[in-house]
Amino acid sequence: MIKVSKDIIQELYPERPPEVKKYDYGLMLVIGGGEFYSGSPALVALAGFRAGVDMVRVIAPKRAADIIASFTPVLAAFPLEGTHLNQTHLANLIGMTESAKDVSHGKVSVVIGGGLGRSQETQETILQYLSRTNVPVVIDADAIHAIAKNPEVLEGKPFLITPNTYELTLLGGKDIRPMELEARVQEVQAIAAKLKTTLVVKVKTDIISNGEDVLIDETGSPFLSVGGAGDTMAGIAGALLARGVSPMNAGAGAAYINGRAGQIAGKKFGESLIATDIIDAIPEAIR
Repeated sequence: MIKVSKDIIQELYPERPPEVKKYDYGLMLVIGGGEFYSGSPALVALAGFRAGVDMVRVIAPKRAADIIASFTPVLAAFPLEGTHLNQTHLANLIGMTESAKDVSHGKVSVVIGGGLGRSQETQETILQYLSRTNVPVVIDADAIHAIAKNPEVLEGKPFLITPNTYELTLLGGKDIRPMELEARVQEVQAIAAKLKTTLVVKVKTDIISNGEDVLIDETGSPFLSVGGAGDTMAGIAGALLARGVSPMNAGAGAAYINGRAGQIAGKKFGESLIATDIIDAIPEAIR
């Protein structure tokens, strides 16, 4: 296993050429939100922008989309009819993904899960969407619960899953909290190999594995227990995927940047830290 260091920043963010155009650095779709949750997809989107993606489009049920669009003029939100994601939305989701892929010349990613909820209809829609898309996807939060029931949708696709320790058990892993680091690494590597996908497991020392290689990230702060810190990491990962970074390196970069931003914000705000403070610290973390 190799420890992620600051050197990854130079690798992920080489100097830009003098002439570029929109979408050269990616287009990220965020599928999330529901009747009660609008903050999660907004945090994902804002973190993605701060991590260097050119454009973000949020797709959410109408109430959530309307709230998200009101946060800042930076965010564009497409409203889905109804209070929650359901199968009537599937054609729209597939169509918008293909459109994004075309307009960005393939530099596209999706982040799915935050705030969607766990109703049977929503979970089935998530699975159907994932089974029909081949673009890079960050699978987080409620979407992890969906794939836990049908992990075969993962095989052979450029997906990145971002579970916490509990969500790892849903994917078939053991509870790694009582384990020492070496045992944790072995367990995460085994689950990634079994699922044939890439994992970023969010613990004190984050563990990134595609089943073969393993990276660990030691950045972070005890204040990253705050709600929304996982959303910011998912947004960073999505931005990197959209910029053309591999799932393994996107996972490592997201863990490092989110952890470093958490350290910076934690020193400033301590117990008062909120997720938007992490987002505001991303520019310093990638400098």
